[in-house]
Amino acid sequence: YRETAVRCTQIMGLRVAGVDMLEGANGPQVMEVNSSPGLEGIETCTGLDVAGAVIEYIAAQVDFPEIDVRQRLTVSKGYGVSEIYVPEGSNFVGQTITQTGLAEKDINVLTLYRGAKIIPNPRKDRILEAGDKLLCFGKLEAMRGMIPARARRRRLPAISQLDTEQH
Repeated sequence: YRETAVRCTQIMGLRVAGVDMLEGANGPQVMEVNSSPGLEGIETCTGLDVAGAVIEYIAAQVDFPEIDVRQRLTVSKGYGVSEIYVPEGSNFVGQTITQTGLAEKDINVLTLYRGAKIIPNPRKDRILEAGDKLLCFGKLEAMRGMIPARARRRRLPAISQLDTEQH
């Protein structure tokens, strides 16, 4: 439940939030994400000082201000941040990050997304699975070449001819 709440908060671009969940047959069901939750009910029910914990968390973050990583990492021409998807049947499935040869192509894996799990700075000996997503920094041309042509075509917008005849 904690992982789900943290992931919801991150998806919403928040650092602190209240996440309302119900217990479902297949795990937590998210009902609502509150950017400014009321803490009185939570504190009364749990007996915890939630407001105090939020203040401590924010105070600890002062030394590490949020930065736009994508903007900072794209200062070098030809380099940037991109997400690489590992589909079923990919050569990467069953290989370690080292065995994929990404490093030789000047691509560094920053984060591995596996289902609902976020694995920052994954070990090089971690074995990749179908469905994994890799947040990478490196040569954009090398990463662009890793997107299958079929997927690239799907992403291109449909281009239609304009009627150039004057009426």
